[in-house]
Amino acid sequence: MAMTTADLLIERLIAWGVDTVFGLPGDGINGLFEALRTRQERIRFIQVRHEESAAFAACGYAKYTGRLGVCLATSGPGGIHLLNGLYDAKLDNQPVLAITGHTFHDLIGAHYQQDVDLDKLYTDVAVFNERVMGPAHVVNMVDAAVRHAYGRRGVAHLTIPKDIQDWTSSDETRSKANIPRHSGGDGMIGVQPMPLPEELRRAAEVLNAGKKVAMLVGRGCLTARAEVIAVAEALGAPVAKALLGKAVLPDDSPYTTGGIGLLGTAPSVDIMKDCDTLLLAGTNFPYLEFLPKPDKARAVQIDLDAARIGTRYPVEIGLVGDCGRILAALLPLLERKTDRGFLERAQSKMRDWNELMETRSGADVMPMKPQVAAAALDRCLADDAIIASDCGTVTTWAARYLRIRERMLFSASGSLATMANGLPYAIAAAIAYPGRQVVAAVGDGGLTMLMGELATIAKYKLPIKIVVFKNNALGEIKWEQLVMEGNPTFGVELQPIDFAAVARACGLRAYTLEKPGDANAVMREAFAQPDAALVQAVIDPNEPPMPGHIETTQAVNFAKALARGDQNRSAIIKSVIGDKVREVI
Repeated sequence: MAMTTADLLIERLIAWGVDTVFGLPGDGINGLFEALRTRQERIRFIQVRHEESAAFAACGYAKYTGRLGVCLATSGPGGIHLLNGLYDAKLDNQPVLAITGHTFHDLIGAHYQQDVDLDKLYTDVAVFNERVMGPAHVVNMVDAAVRHAYGRRGVAHLTIPKDIQDWTSSDETRSKANIPRHSGGDGMIGVQPMPLPEELRRAAEVLNAGKKVAMLVGRGCLTARAEVIAVAEALGAPVAKALLGKAVLPDDSPYTTGGIGLLGTAPSVDIMKDCDTLLLAGTNFPYLEFLPKPDKARAVQIDLDAARIGTRYPVEIGLVGDCGRILAALLPLLERKTDRGFLERAQSKMRDWNELMETRSGADVMPMKPQVAAAALDRCLADDAIIASDCGTVTTWAARYLRIRERMLFSASGSLATMANGLPYAIAAAIAYPGRQVVAAVGDGGLTMLMGELATIAKYKLPIKIVVFKNNALGEIKWEQLVMEGNPTFGVELQPIDFAAVARACGLRAYTLEKPGDANAVMREAFAQPDAALVQAVIDPNEPPMPGHIETTQAVNFAKALARGDQNRSAIIKSVIGDKVREVI
C-alpha cells in the first residue's frame, strides 16, 4: 500500500529515533496529524496551548537529553508563532527540527488564506530550510534536516504544502537521478574533531606557565565533570560557571566559585580580575566586561565550533572539539601546581559569599524577600532534580540559591534570554524523564505570557512543581532602568494575577506563600504532592538582584534615578540600605 508524504515523513522521524513531537493542530497540517494518529504507539504527540511553547519545549528537550527536539505547527500564524522558541534553540546551539504546513502548492504566492512564505521567513533562524515537493522528496529532506540539526547544532526547518502531505508515490514520477534510499543511515551524527598533538602541547605550555589560572566553563562541559575537576586540581584553578554550565560542577565543589556575570558571585568576579591565565571551555559567555582585560591574561579556549574561538577573548591557542575528550588529552601534559594560593583565596572568598547568601535567605521581614522563597525551594530539591528557570529577576534567585547536587540538570534561555521558556522547558523535561523531580522557577511576567501551559501540565498529568516569584513587576527591566540607564521606572508594573486561582482552575494544586516564617512548610507541602503543584510566592518588588560587584557607574546611575523621583524611592532605599549602594544614596 502506497504511503502519503506525511506517512513517509513520520516514518522517517521514527527511524531517526524521534519519539516525541510538540505542537498544536491546524488545517494546514491535517495530513501530518493523520500520520501521527495512526502511529501514536510509536511516536507521541504532545499538544501545547501555543506554538511558541512547542518550540520552547523542543529546545528544552534537546538541552536536557542531547537528542533532537521536534515541533510542529500549521501554516501561516502557527509557523510564525514558533519563531521565538526557535531563536532560543539557534542562539543556544540546540538540535531542533521545526515542521510547518503551507498553503496548497498551486496557490502559493496567490494571496490565498494563510499564504505566508515560511521557508523565506525562516532563512535567518535555520541552518537547513527547505520546502518538501512530494513523496519522492520527503525522505531525502528529513535525512538532510536531521543531519544539519545535529551536525551544525541548530534549527532545521521543513515546510510542506497542505495538499502535498496527502500525495502518494503514485501521484508523481520519481526522477531518474533520485535513487531510492540513497540518503541512507539513521544514526546520530557523532564525528568530532580532535586537535593535533602539537596544539595540545602548546596549550599545556601556556597553562603550565600560569601562576594564577582560572577556568570558565559552559554547557559544552556538562558531560565532562570528571575532566573539569581533574584539570582544576592539576592547575590549582578556581572554576567559574556560565549560567548554562551551572550543572557542570556541584555548587559545593571546592573548585567552583559559582556563577559569573550579573547573576554571578563576587568570587567569580575576583578570579577573572586577578588571574594571569584563563582556560575557557565549552562556553559562549557574552558579557566581555566580566572577563579579564584583553592584555591581562594569556588564554586557551576549547570549543566544538571553530568559529567561536577568540570571539570573546584573544586566545593564544584554540582547541576545536569535544571538551571532555580534549581536557582528558590535556591532563597528562599538565604539571600539577604546588602553589595553591590562588585557589585557596578563592575558596575562602566563596565561604564568605555563601555565608552572605545564607544570611539574606533568612531575612524575617515583610514583604518577603525573594531569597527566602528561593532557599526554601532549594531545600526541597531532589539530588536528581531537573530545573527549568525562566528569565528575569527569577534567574538571579535560581542561579544563586538553587544549588546543584550530583545528578541535577539545569537550564534556562541563555543567549536569547527570553521570557516564558520556563513552563515549556519543564514540560519537555517531564516528558523526557518520567519519574524524576521537575521544577519550574518562573516569574510572574514570564508565566503570564504562556500561562495556558498550566492546562498542558494538567492534561498530561505531569508532576511538575512550579514556583512563581510574584512581585507584580517586570523586575529585570525595572532594575535595568534604574541602574543601567539612571532613569525612574516606567511601564514595568503588572496588574496582579492570582496565579494560585488560575492553577486551580486548570486542575492543579496550588498554594500561596506570603510570610517568610511559612516558607519551608508551604514549600514542603507542595513538593510532597504526587501530582503537579504551584506555589505562588509573593515577594518584595523592591529587592534588587544585586550583582556580585557594583560598578561605580551603576551606583551613580542608581542614585541619579532615585534623585529624579522614582515613585517607589522610599521603599527601594529601605530595601537596599544594607547593600553596597548605600554609600551613594
